Amino acid sequence: MNDSAKPLSPDDLGHRVSEVFDLIGALYRRGLRKLEQGEEVEGVSVGVRSVLVLLHRYGPMTVPQMGRLMTLTRQFVQRMVNDALARGWAETTPNPAHQRSSLIRITDEGEAVITAILAREHALNRQVGGELTDAELHACVRVLKEMLKTFDHVEAD
Repeated sequence: MNDSAKPLSPDDLGHRVSEVFDLIGALYRRGLRKLEQGEEVEGVSVGVRSVLVLLHRYGPMTVPQMGRLMTLTRQFVQRMVNDALARGWAETTPNPAHQRSSLIRITDEGEAVITAILAREHALNRQVGGELTDAELHACVRVLKEMLKTFDHVEAD
């Protein structure tokens, strides 16, 4: 096993993870700005986009379920859901499991909006350079998941 394949010492790991967090911060901020530019095209805020993506991928959900998945407060998610409801991109349906917490479901119009957004984002993501391999991206995802576990105890509410 060469030195690059050995696990890092806790001190070295801490420094390298800090580098990753710095890059994630820059990537997040730039990505957010790009999404906000798309808001001018589709009229969808970043928060509403997140709600529509969840509903598109996972089907009907309650506001608290969405908040837990996104690690955002229920109140913030509710505001985003209210915006999506007002625009006709989502609708409420009865929740057989809980009378006071309706299920939120994406509408056909909401599907059309989020499909267009995801297609535009996919076209942008296809431009990522570096001739990345599946193994490299798999390793990246594994590392990010391990870093995320560090904050499993952090609550949004």
